[in-house]
Amino acid sequence: MNLYFRLLLLLFKIKRNKQYKGLLDICDIDFKVMPSDCDINMHLTNSRYLAFMDLARTWMTEKIGLFSVVMKRRWFPIVNATAITYIRDIKPFESFKVSTQLVGWDHKYFYIEQRFTTERGLHAIAYVRGVFRSKQGIVSVEDMLKAANFEGQAPVLSEEIIHWKAMLEAKKNSNKKGH
Repeated sequence: MNLYFRLLLLLFKIKRNKQYKGLLDICDIDFKVMPSDCDINMHLTNSRYLAFMDLARTWMTEKIGLFSVVMKRRWFPIVNATAITYIRDIKPFESFKVSTQLVGWDHKYFYIEQRFTTERGLHAIAYVRGVFRSKQGIVSVEDMLKAANFEGQAPVLSEEIIHWKAMLEAKKNSNKKGH
């Protein structure tokens, strides 16, 4: 129930938003850890990180001016892969920020970096690979960039993402061999 309430608050925030950023800018959103977000160890549970990442990507979509376009065209975001590294825990009632940034794309996928920070520093960093899907199938990277009115150059993918892509491809190829 907790996340539905946060989603409703986010949708209200989206409706009131009047400030937009560029496609490649960092988009921040603040949250607070409630007791229902915690596990038996009394810190933010692993699964909540992913849920907060979903909310933060929705906010990023709004902040870069794509939310209304995506909704109107009935494009749905699909996460293809996620890699997250937990650095330190986030305690109950602690406020934290999720910083989300589109860091690049290839022929098919968009790559997003998400960081969890508090006054104590960096708590987790994640990479997300995804696409948008319509009734006709996967929305091309070119169509998404056109919808965002982006005419710049694609950023160079970081070494971490290049290695991650290679690992994902190796997993897919290994699976094809019947392992």
